[in-house]
Amino acid sequence: MSPAPRAVSTVQRATAVLDVLADSPVDLGTNEIARQVGTLPSTASRMLATLAAAELVQRMPDSGRFRLGPRLVELGNAALARVDLRRLARPHLVALTDGTGETATLSVQGQQSVITVDFVQSPSSVRSVAEVGRHSAAHATAVGKVYLAQGGWLPAGRLRRYTERTVVDRAALTAEIERARAQGWARAVGEREDDLNAIAAPALGADGGLRAVLGLQGPAGRFGPRAMRRAVDSLLEHAADLGRASSH
Repeated sequence: MSPAPRAVSTVQRATAVLDVLADSPVDLGTNEIARQVGTLPSTASRMLATLAAAELVQRMPDSGRFRLGPRLVELGNAALARVDLRRLARPHLVALTDGTGETATLSVQGQQSVITVDFVQSPSSVRSVAEVGRHSAAHATAVGKVYLAQGGWLPAGRLRRYTERTVVDRAALTAEIERARAQGWARAVGEREDDLNAIAAPALGADGGLRAVLGLQGPAGRFGPRAMRRAVDSLLEHAADLGRASSH
């Protein structure tokens, strides 16, 4: 067996810079980025200059701080155009939203989480807003728990507490993941955002592998425990159909 290829440390640091900017709700300065990536400010400055030249990051002229660049939108759209699952899943998303009145999402597995690649928005004026390209918080979202139940990866160390209801005890989380695996679906009740509830189910291929995750999410005042439970059977049916279709 040939040895696994060695990772290129410069590329690893550059992708870490992109991850840091993607996770930040505000623009960041060079020193902040260097600290979060774990490198020297001079090294971060050179990486940022290289990424900016490729339009992967953008330096704001008024503040000198950085955000993600427009080239990433082009690359993301090119990648999503090749995700055939979006075409297969679209009718299921539409049907789930029509049947429940809530936002339906399609997520696929990334390197260390699942990522939203498509959604159908709730028609209600008060609704959950999904975002294409958003990474799940594996321990604090329904789609993330499905990912973990299907063998997904959870980083070591302390789990981030997003709300008072976030499950940060690993033993309690393990028990919840086992329940999700046994019943075939997962839920999150105010765990990443206080007023957001969600359920999710895996779309499994003929080989049992995870093809995608279908989710439903909505405001807690409307998408409470009873509404979530009423939607489970439909969600499971659409997830199973998508899994079969993706195997052909």
